[in-house]
Amino acid sequence: MDIKKVIADGATAMKKAVDHTSHEFATLHTGKASPGMIENLQVHVEAYGMTQRLKDMAAITTPDAQNIVVQPFDKAAMEDIRKAIQAANIGINPVPQGNFLRCPVPSLSGERRLELAKKATQMAEEGKVRVRNARRDALELLKKGNKEKVVTDDELKRSEKDVQTNTDKFIAEIEKNLKAKEAELKG
Repeated sequence: MDIKKVIADGATAMKKAVDHTSHEFATLHTGKASPGMIENLQVHVEAYGMTQRLKDMAAITTPDAQNIVVQPFDKAAMEDIRKAIQAANIGINPVPQGNFLRCPVPSLSGERRLELAKKATQMAEEGKVRVRNARRDALELLKKGNKEKVVTDDELKRSEKDVQTNTDKFIAEIEKNLKAKEAELKG
């Protein structure tokens, strides 16, 4: 059993959890238009009988801070895209304008800002759980190796400290990202 590989794999899984949480933070809108708010919405297209992400079926741009423009590659899918954006319940009501949809992003009320801050906290907590799960998986592998006499007791203790150090580092990174997002929401 390669102890360094187990620790590195654990750190990689933790990094993925942090990246995933950061990506989820990007979906929370702060009153400024961003393609990330809608690009991963699942759109079911009746004509094709299938579901795709919005960014795979339309060009998404932000001409200014208050609007998102969605230009479908296939004009027949425009109504399905409109319905998907409305169904996502993110406070955006798309307006068809010729061959594209204009999606005005409403400015946030104080109540909505607090709601989004709570949601960001919840997302951060889920990210921390993912990091802790990666820690648990790495520790289980190391303990299994110890039982099978592949890893000595000293190596196990040292490795547990390394895994915990990584865990602390990645949880701190999630906390830092959360503080930045909350400041952005309250700003």
